[in-house]
Amino acid sequence: MDPFAIIMLGGVGGLIIALVLISRAYPGSGADLLDWKPTRSPELEEQNELDDLEQLLEVANRRRRRRGESEISEEDVQAQLAEDRRETERHREAYVDDLDAQDMLETVNRRRRAKGLPEYTLDEFRRQAES
Repeated sequence: MDPFAIIMLGGVGGLIIALVLISRAYPGSGADLLDWKPTRSPELEEQNELDDLEQLLEVANRRRRRRGESEISEEDVQAQLAEDRRETERHREAYVDDLDAQDMLETVNRRRRAKGLPEYTLDEFRRQAES
């Protein structure tokens, strides 16, 4: 091996070892070294989230009152969110099922072509899979 490459690899290796040893010898953490502290407490963050939700509901209800619709509560928003998530999950499952069926159909048709048999359509394949 080239002496230059040995010297360079040895230098990089030595530097890595030195950095690891220094990090183990330092008594504090990286946050202590940088004097990093969170800007806000978790309690304050939670209160800000609650205040934001109240303000959003207030504005939404003001618009709904102007249009003559009934007001909504946080529970209504949570229920609508849960329904939207269930609907999204149903769509995702249907999409994945369709992709799986297409992949299986492709495999079956490849085997049928190799045997000289006619290919199935997706509807025929699904009917056969159900029976």
